[in-house]
Amino acid sequence: MPLLHLTTFIAAPQERVFDLSRSIDLHQYSMTPNKEKVIDGKRSGLLNLGDSVTWSAKHLLKQRTLTTVIKEMQRPTYFADEQVAGDFVSMKHEHYFKVIENGTIMIDQFHYTAP
Repeated sequence: MPLLHLTTFIAAPQERVFDLSRSIDLHQYSMTPNKEKVIDGKRSGLLNLGDSVTWSAKHLLKQRTLTTVIKEMQRPTYFADEQVAGDFVSMKHEHYFKVIENGTIMIDQFHYTAP
């Protein structure tokens, strides 16, 4: 299963970074160029354990939909969302948040299997 790994430093407290990472509104705003929008499930606010959301966006020249569910959450250090419907054979996106002296390290691990 391929893995994409991204480590990002953010000059903000762990709790704030954790909450903003679960924000549907911020995600939609950041994905404006792809016209990504929510078409089903939770439509705004912060995602919590058990919440599902279906996104629609144009990626790789095709309109795509992806439905994910928050399957694991340990506030404010970790949460994971997994695909329950979409183009991947499987997909799990893990989010880790680690406090450092001047902010937070956010680690994203995106595990997927392409069709």
